[in-house]
Amino acid sequence: MSNDFYRTFILPYAAIIIKICRAYTNTQEDFEDYYQEVCLQIWKSKDNFNEQSEWSTWVYKISLNVSMSLLKKNKKGNVQYFASDAIPDEILEDSAAFSDDALNHLYTAIKHLSEVDRGVILLYLEEKSYQEIANIMGTNPNNIGVRIKRIKERLKKLLDGQNN
Repeated sequence: MSNDFYRTFILPYAAIIIKICRAYTNTQEDFEDYYQEVCLQIWKSKDNFNEQSEWSTWVYKISLNVSMSLLKKNKKGNVQYFASDAIPDEILEDSAAFSDDALNHLYTAIKHLSEVDRGVILLYLEEKSYQEIANIMGTNPNNIGVRIKRIKERLKKLLDGQNN
């Protein structure tokens, strides 16, 4: 992967990749592995991008697919907090996301959701339309609307400490 490709097609979207990888991993080591694998897969699949959607949509789709595949392959129960040294400095300068306790609490709750529901809620939190979420997740917008309602209810219970 060239530095130009990384600077042009990955670095501007690194926050997307980080959010998704963070939601699907429990350890610093896994986070780093997922991040690298997502970047590699974006580079490998760049020729398949058909410009029928935004590049960011492509990045979301690849990030989610890679993360869900790796999660299924590497089911682990370890839990650690993330260190900032695995995140590119350019991202750290623009984001306090890893030091925000409320956000860390939300990510902990999101990790209790199914793999697919994690992806749906991450896209919803990014203010993607139901149609965009459906396109990325490979389903229809009506399904997304119902899913989001159920996910919100589940997250509210988790955040209120009412796991069931």
